[in-house]
Amino acid sequence: MGIAEVIPGVSGGTIAFITGIYEQLINTIKAFGPSLFTTLKQGGLKGVWDEINGTFLVSLLAGMAIGVVAGVFGITYLLDNYPVLVWAFFFGLIIASAIYIGKQLTHWSAKEIIALIVGAIVAFGITIITPAEGTTSLPIVFISGAIAISALILPGISGSFILLLMGMYTIIVPTLKTALKTLDPASLLLVGVFACGCIVGLMTFSRVLSWTFKHYKNITLALLTGFMIGSLNKIWPWRIPTAWVKDANGEYLLKDGVRKVLSEANVLPWNYTEEPYTIAAIVLMILGFLAVFGIEKLGGKETK
Repeated sequence: MGIAEVIPGVSGGTIAFITGIYEQLINTIKAFGPSLFTTLKQGGLKGVWDEINGTFLVSLLAGMAIGVVAGVFGITYLLDNYPVLVWAFFFGLIIASAIYIGKQLTHWSAKEIIALIVGAIVAFGITIITPAEGTTSLPIVFISGAIAISALILPGISGSFILLLMGMYTIIVPTLKTALKTLDPASLLLVGVFACGCIVGLMTFSRVLSWTFKHYKNITLALLTGFMIGSLNKIWPWRIPTAWVKDANGEYLLKDGVRKVLSEANVLPWNYTEEPYTIAAIVLMILGFLAVFGIEKLGGKETK
């Protein structure tokens, strides 16, 4: 999940699902709330630890931390130098993941089919809409945090991509860097508001998902399958830039001297402007597809 969160367009929720820990993750996040104070009074720290599924949570966070480090130093290097091959692997992985999630449905009816179509349309629409212009308005910063963090646990949708679409990526990331380097009060306030939005969004959305899984599991699974199918547009391996990210002053945002891409157009391998690595990409798609079933076995259980 940590590696997935480093990659724009790939959701950690997808990895949680195919490893069989998705519902456990949702319920663990859901446990955080005012009720923990009651648990602390009645059961002490042990009661709180059991309530928040502490062993699972610590193991997950430790693994995510290692994954983030590996992603930052490994995957980002590969994305910078061999983007087609990385995206090809994840394209195959997401296709297999959508199939895997779809297989968890106990039956298909008109409701599930409609949910699947709606999920696919929504996710596809998110990948093609024109990004908005960001703002430092604190209410909007709070809302952007709540929405972006919700994507963390939603298969098929990337939180960083949601921030980019809202126009907040170029505001939050530079502000976070400033806050860490200079401890500027205004930057710390904005980051704090964003963090509060993340907390509220995570706690709220986890409860919504937990409720839908409990009462409408089949429809929820169909909707999530649709999300993953629709998100494939974002991770097609062969893409050419059509627009680049600009900061609040209208200047191009650079990363290592290169303009950061805002939007791209999908093309066929033979229309790709750089080395398409067609054979290698197809092989990696297949490996990504097969990796899902390997990850499923490592997860040790199926999501029912």
